[in-house]
Parts: sequence; C-alpha cells; structure tokens
Amino acid sequence: MEDKNKNVLSRRDFMRLSAAAAAGITLMPSLACGADRFPAPMKRRFGRINFDVTTMALGGQASIQWTPDDVKPVDIILKAFDLGVNYYDTSNVYGPSQLNFGEAFRKLDLIPGKEGYNSELRESIFLTTKTMIRWAKGDYPELPNVRNSSQGTHGEGAVADLKRSLSQMFGNDDGSYPEGAYVDMIMIHNLTSFEEVDAVYQGLETPLDKDGNFGALVALRDYRDGTNITGLNPKHEKLVRHLGFSGHHNAPAMIDMIQRDKWDLLDGMLVSINVNDRRYLNMQYNVIPVAQARDIGVIGMKVFADGAMYTKEPGWSRVPDDVVRIIGTEAVPSKPLIEYALTTPGIHTLIVGIGEINDDPLRCQLVQNYYAAQIEADALTEQERRELENIGGRARGGETNYFQMADRGLTPPRNVRLEKADGIKLAWDTSYAGNEPVVNYEIIGDGQLIETISHEPQATTEPFTCELSAVTELKVVAVDAAGRRAESGTLTV
Repeated sequence: MEDKNKNVLSRRDFMRLSAAAAAGITLMPSLACGADRFPAPMKRRFGRINFDVTTMALGGQASIQWTPDDVKPVDIILKAFDLGVNYYDTSNVYGPSQLNFGEAFRKLDLIPGKEGYNSELRESIFLTTKTMIRWAKGDYPELPNVRNSSQGTHGEGAVADLKRSLSQMFGNDDGSYPEGAYVDMIMIHNLTSFEEVDAVYQGLETPLDKDGNFGALVALRDYRDGTNITGLNPKHEKLVRHLGFSGHHNAPAMIDMIQRDKWDLLDGMLVSINVNDRRYLNMQYNVIPVAQARDIGVIGMKVFADGAMYTKEPGWSRVPDDVVRIIGTEAVPSKPLIEYALTTPGIHTLIVGIGEINDDPLRCQLVQNYYAAQIEADALTEQERRELENIGGRARGGETNYFQMADRGLTPPRNVRLEKADGIKLAWDTSYAGNEPVVNYEIIGDGQLIETISHEPQATTEPFTCELSAVTELKVVAVDAAGRRAESGTLTV
C-alpha cells in the first residue's frame, strides 16, 4: 500500500519555498501543488460570523473573469479547494466568474438535489457574491452619484441579482436554482458615495413603500430571514445567510454605512488594503477600526493594487492582458505584500485573484500566495510593517492605488455642536485620520485645555460627548500619533 505521507511537505520545508522563491532558486521542481503536500491552512475567527476562515481566500476576478486563452479558470477553483481554501468571492459584475464557479461546483458535487451532493463540503466553505444595484427591484430612480450595474439581463434590482447568482452557480443560468441552494453572503458592491449609502438604507431609515421602490438592504434581509416584509419574498425563501458591503474608494462613506446600521445587518466588509494604503485616504486607520468595533468580518483585497504593483498600468482591469501572471519581482516580492495585508489589525482573510497555476509550486501563484498567507495576525511589529511599506514605494513610486481617495491629512472633528442638557454638553463626530491614527481629542475652553478625550472608533451615529462647566468659547482639537493637530471652529456658548 502506498505511503500517503511519503511526499508530504513539512511546515519547515513549506516555508523554505518562500526563501527560495525570493532568491530565485528552484526547489523540488517536480512537486505538485496538492492538499496532501502542504500543511493545513491557517484560519481566523471571522468576526461575529460563526465560521473560521482561511487567511488565504480566492477572488473571482483575474483569470476567473478575464481568462487568457491558455488558462483554465475552473482548474484554479478546484486547486484552491484542494489546498483547503474555504472563502470564495465573486460578483454579478464579474462577467463569466459565477458560471466558472458553477462549473467547478458541479465537478465538486456541490449542486443541491443532484446525486452525490456533498452537503458537508458545501457547509465547509463560505461563498460570497455581490450586487452593484442599490435598489431592491427594477424601475429604480436614476440619482446623482448613485451607480447601478449588473451584467445580467433581468433588468431588475438586487433581489434579482441574488437569484441570478444562485442560477449561475447552482442552476442552469436560466433564472432557476435548485431547492437548497444558497450563498453565505451577498454584499452591496463597491460603495463610493454617501448618496449610495442613502439609497441602500431606503425603507429602513424611511417608511417602507411596498408599491414604490426601496433600498437593497431591507429586501435582502427578507431573503436572509425568510420573511416577506417587503412583499418581494412571497415564498419565504432563505437564499442568503449574511449581508455585507464592499468598497475601495471612499473610507468616510464606508464608515457611514456601518454607523447607520441600527439593525446589525452587516456581518461582512470587503475593503482594499495594501502596503501603499497610508499614502492615500487610508482604510487601516479609518473604516477598518470601525468594522472591528462592530465585530464585522473583514476581507482584504487589492493587495497588489489590481496588478498596478507589477505589469499593469493603474486603472481597472478589463481584458485578459491585464491579468498579472508573475509571482512578484525582485524589487517588489509578493510575499511581504500579502504579509502586510494580513497583519493589518482587523483583517481576517485576504482575497487574491489568480492569473495562473502550475504544477511547480515555485511557479504557481496559488501555492505561493497560499504559503505567504500562513501568518498570524500579530506576527509583525508596527516597525516591521512600516519597513514593508518601503517596498510599495518601489512600485511606481507608490502611486498605485488609483481606486482610493487622495490623502487629506488629519481632519478636524466634524459636526461640533452644543446639545441640550442641564449644563454645557459638547458633541462631535469622528475626525478622519491621515497617515497616522487619531489618538485623542482636546477640549479647549476660553483658550485653555480643560479636558482630553481618548479617540475610539465611532461605530454608531452616537457622537463623542463631553459635559463641561461654564465657559464662553469652545473648540475641539484632534491629535494624531505624530502629534499633529486639527482644530474645529470656535463655538460661542
């Protein structure tokens, strides 16, 4: 009987691959990349979701969306399953991505109702899709700064996108889906403006008009809970287990999305994070801590800046030639970029799009990214993380994150105001951090420092407050970790 452990790769040898790859040395060229060759993947608690997620996740773009002629996208998905990856991401605006997942799922016996359906395997993975339609149903209003998009032909809203996802991944892409099909999470895709946040909360923050239109969230909640509050789920179906959102552009709008969630609807957030994050209006000191405070599961993306760290010009990928098919460069190795993202406080897993796979693990993007992701959340000190940021500066001078807002620096506390109380009650909303975190707020009364309030992530719409003795003039000053200060205007009491 063949010894199945004969070719098992120990963790020590597994990590030697990293050093070899960085040095350009080929080790064990005949070693195939299968689950029996590598240690089990590291996992992390996925926020308040009852699931332990692998640190490496598979994104549904790259060759799964824009497939080069010589790449088989289904084989990429199958190899990720073989390695033990348990988080998979796709979207209704990713072209054939959902269909490619569907083909892989048929090979893996993940179609409910089919002979041999592997319910245990289905329960072991977390499958996320996304909708870029902000409204529940069709005939939605066209509003400034509110984008709606789907590559389907249904002409309807977010509910139709959810059903399209199920039909493409578990059905025949004809609008139908088998009983028992579900996605673990659907996200509101790529929020970029406060107006889009307003739209998705219509019907929750405002009266629900069943005859009119309303935001995606209230309707998707029906399909999570099996309710029919909106009238759009008459069969009381449960087609999704969790709701979330994604964004890579506007950290303040993403903060707003979380703060306004009075119903604890949002269990997951997909957010851009890479070594050049602090060069822009960053995520790591702004929205990610707010998600942490609400115990939201956080998925990182754009670790290679959508390929702009390497072979692609900054800008959205659109064709197969945009897909990155190398494993880093000598100047910008891929492993530390992954390590930086996964040691950012609050990140639980990291989706990475795969350009190609290879039986030689040193030439296989999936395997290389897999072992780079075997890192504990606290494995790097803050100083070590800052040193890794120097690597990002070698890629286009650090000008890679075209999908993020420009850095504004530390902003003053927002909406500073006096609220009704027996005495003087000062209130304000969070400052936005520049390239250092906000540390505290100083309350200045009649030109003197009279109180210091520690900064904490403002996880709801409830403001920071301070009750004071009699003063004539007040202002609030935000202070960051570098000692920089940003003052509000002066209030006269």
